[in-house]
Parts: sequence; C-alpha cells; structure tokens
Amino acid sequence: MELGFDYCGIAKAGRLDEDALRLEKWLGQGMHGSMTYMENHFDKRVDPTLLVPGAKSVITVLKNYYTPEQVPEDGLKISKYAMGNDYHEVIRAQMNELLDRIRGQVGEISGRGFVDSAPVMERSWAKRAGLGWVGKNGNLITRTGGSFFFIATLITDLELLYDDPFAADFCGSCTKCIDACPTGAILPNRVVNGSQCISYFTIELKELLIPSEMKGQFDNWAFGCDTCQDVCPWNRFSKPHQEEAFNPLPELLNLSTREWEAVSEESFRKIFRHSPVKRAKWQGLQRNIRFLKDNGQENS
Repeated sequence: MELGFDYCGIAKAGRLDEDALRLEKWLGQGMHGSMTYMENHFDKRVDPTLLVPGAKSVITVLKNYYTPEQVPEDGLKISKYAMGNDYHEVIRAQMNELLDRIRGQVGEISGRGFVDSAPVMERSWAKRAGLGWVGKNGNLITRTGGSFFFIATLITDLELLYDDPFAADFCGSCTKCIDACPTGAILPNRVVNGSQCISYFTIELKELLIPSEMKGQFDNWAFGCDTCQDVCPWNRFSKPHQEEAFNPLPELLNLSTREWEAVSEESFRKIFRHSPVKRAKWQGLQRNIRFLKDNGQENS
C-alpha cells in the first residue's frame, strides 16, 4: 500500500493445467484474431517456473485506475486505463521497488516483476491469490472495488504463506455485460471472442481498414472499450484512483473529434509520448476516427 497498490495476494507457484486447456481451446478456435503473439511461449504462459527457475511464489498486486472524468460529448471515447500515463512505466518502477524492499528484508532472492510484459496469466494468478473472480466479461472482479484495476505479478523463489484461492463466483445470473457488448464479443459460455472486441479492432488490429461488417457497432469508441465494465453492477464500488500519473491528459478532456482529425503525427507523438494510446500510433488513431466518421458514429 505504501507503494500505491490496493490489493495483494500470494499463490503457490505451479503449472496452470486447467488454464492451459482453456487457452489451447481458445487459441484453436482463432479467438485471438491477428494477435499471434498469444500463441508464443505457451509453456511459459502456464508455468511460472519457466520464467523464474525455482519459483515458489506468485505475488499478485492490483492498482486502481478508475477515473470518473469523461471526455466531452464531442470528443473521442477512450478507455479509462489509457487516459493517463502509460501504466507499464508507472507500475514497473513500483514493482522494482517492491522487489528491492523484499530483498532488503530477507536477503538475496530471485524474482521478476511483470506488468502485461510477458506471457503471464495474471487473472488466473489473481484468482488463485484470493483477490477476486474472473467475470463473464473476462475481467478480474473484486468484491469491494469492482474491476478497474491493473494486475501485476511478482514471481519469486521465496517460499511464503499462501492465500486461499477465490472459489466463489458472484456474477450469478447477471448478463449485463453480455447484453451490452456492442459487437457481441462476450459469449454466454464465459468465453470472450477477442477477435470481435472493440479494443481488438481499435488497438490490436494493424490493418489499414477495419472490416466493413463492423459498421455501426463501435458506439464512438476510438481506443479501447469500457462498456462491459461500465455496466457491471460490481463497479458501483469503484473509487477514484490516487495515482497522479493516471490523471487524464488535458487534451483528452478538451479536444473535440474534429480537432483530433487535425492533429499532426508530430503533435500525436508529443501528446501521447507517455500514454498507452501511442500503441495505436497516429495512423491507427486516424483510421479509427475515419471509421467512426464514415459510419456516422462520431461526434462532430
């Protein structure tokens, strides 16, 4: 908590056999679309001892990124996680400090911190560490704070006391996320078709054009999508984050869509040099804006 994390849980390191079967099936059905990197390092993805030899513990921490601030009605809809500075940079520094503190107390140990930067099944480890359950929308949900959290893992050869896995599932019969998904990417059988998600099309897809069959389905989302989280009843417990680096960039709160269309590549690089939005690149964001405009979804 001193480092800015909101939750922490510890699980015993070991191979994720059940998750391996689910992942293999999901990949086999092509639900990762063009995200071929998800096929790489399969064994490492399900076995932490291949990432840290001799691993005994997987420490999972969550960091809140929820912000009540919204872009103006005539602006671009951007996923909340991307409205501030790049979480990779922020959390990586805090994870390194956590590892240094552990070493300062117990001596030299092997350990590596991961923040969306390696083949680690973060949500599975968070569930095993007792932090929450994986909802129908594929997000980790906590009972006291909802789902607007970044997940980071620290794999170490230090043996620790382990938390009980989170065995309950509090989604119940609720289908709000399934019903609200603009593209029908959330399937009834607790599977999310990543290749149909708006976040996939606006961030991961590198093609010059977004498939025409997606016309009229993006609900003005230009980078990512929060619909399934916004409608989740558990997010009524969300509280504003306390991380200054995650405060929304002024441009996101002030520029209209029409002004974004006029932003040059040089200006884009300057504005988003420390932002997750840079992943889409200038060409990608302009493609997304054109797609929304051509389909009558953008605000003028």
